[in-house]
Amino acid sequence: MTASEEFTLLVVDDERSNLESIEKIFVREGVRVFTAPDARSALELVRTQSIHVVLTDLMMPGTTGVDLLRAVKQLRPEVEVVLMTAFGTVESAVAAMKEGAYDFVEKPLKRVPIVKSVRKAAERGRLLAENRSLRAEVERLSHRDIVGQAPNFRRVIDVAQQAAPSQATVLVLGESGTGKELVARLVHERSSRSKGPFVAVNCAALPESILESELFGHSRGAFTGAVAKKDGRFAKAEGGTLFLDEIGELSPHVQVKLLRVLQEGEYEPVGGDTVKADVRIVAATNRDLSAEVKNGRFREDLFYRLNVIAVTCPPLRARREDIPLLVDHFLALYSAKNHRTRLTVNRAALDALLGYAWPGNIRELENVIERAVVLARADVMDVADLPEYLQKSSEVFGENLQFTLGTPLAEIEERLLRETLRHTKGDKQLAAQLLGISVRTIYRKIDGRDD
Repeated sequence: MTASEEFTLLVVDDERSNLESIEKIFVREGVRVFTAPDARSALELVRTQSIHVVLTDLMMPGTTGVDLLRAVKQLRPEVEVVLMTAFGTVESAVAAMKEGAYDFVEKPLKRVPIVKSVRKAAERGRLLAENRSLRAEVERLSHRDIVGQAPNFRRVIDVAQQAAPSQATVLVLGESGTGKELVARLVHERSSRSKGPFVAVNCAALPESILESELFGHSRGAFTGAVAKKDGRFAKAEGGTLFLDEIGELSPHVQVKLLRVLQEGEYEPVGGDTVKADVRIVAATNRDLSAEVKNGRFREDLFYRLNVIAVTCPPLRARREDIPLLVDHFLALYSAKNHRTRLTVNRAALDALLGYAWPGNIRELENVIERAVVLARADVMDVADLPEYLQKSSEVFGENLQFTLGTPLAEIEERLLRETLRHTKGDKQLAAQLLGISVRTIYRKIDGRDD
């Protein structure tokens, strides 16, 4: 039922004259009315018809209005109930409201109060239905659905789906914001552990001093401040999946303990006895772990234990064809969350989004769209609704770069690098991403040094 639609009313009373008079009142109001002389026939109508409000007498032979109220709420919780009560039974009507009745009206009935009460009940039901629908839509959209059709992204998803039914450890690689946790959740949901918990831990967000305790737990008295036994994330993930994000940040000591879990299937809480671990591990990092191994910052044996099945999430700049799909998804999500009419995007704004390098990847895009939904004055997102740096990114750069035949390659490279840096206002990280090279390469070619 929308705001513009009329509602349907069911009137229940054992006195025929009351039924007829109430029916006439609401028919004149443009309301669709059903009538029933008893609770049994009333419940049948509730079961078979689209009823929005039940207006029932409180005192009826056999089954009372309260009994009917309970039965209606059990059958159709969304139906609002208004009670009609005679003098002396007001106390009972008030008690009935605690059981879910919306309101009560006293007999002898007067047209204005009864119409007002029933209409308010219908409006409340409509608003609750809208809120339920909105919550369902937000929940659906918030569920981290796989959004994207780019071939390099679909390959990642295909491998993750193939790996999911196994017990193999999965390592998800990629820049920050590329959706590594999304892939980890996919592995969990498609596995035999899907009914168990999915526990995510950002290893970079936890201080090294407490990381071991957070992961493995501790016993009472294990250290100063350990006043009680505490389960770690491994215990909380029992029977499910433990997602270790930014695993490259683990200290050597914690790396050793994690290696034992992977090798022996057991661990020791701080100050406690050995515990069996029934947990599948999915790890993720934005670091080059093979380079970390060579530099002695990550254990080689742990790396090979983690690197059983590895997938690399492509950065957003490498799957630009997915940007319109992602924009549409986030517009729907944040329009619903902010109780706005579903926003669309115009060509100019979309071009600006397509032309940007997205160093923060999907996470940055999501934040940009959420900001635009909140601040947009119209129902169509325009370039003006984007952050200033994105508006400027849509400007064409490098149009004055012209080279004569025979220009040395080194000179072309240098001029292109400098023009790109001018465009990014000196941001070497962004320039490197635009050009597909490393930041170190920019320092070496522009500054003549290796930082």
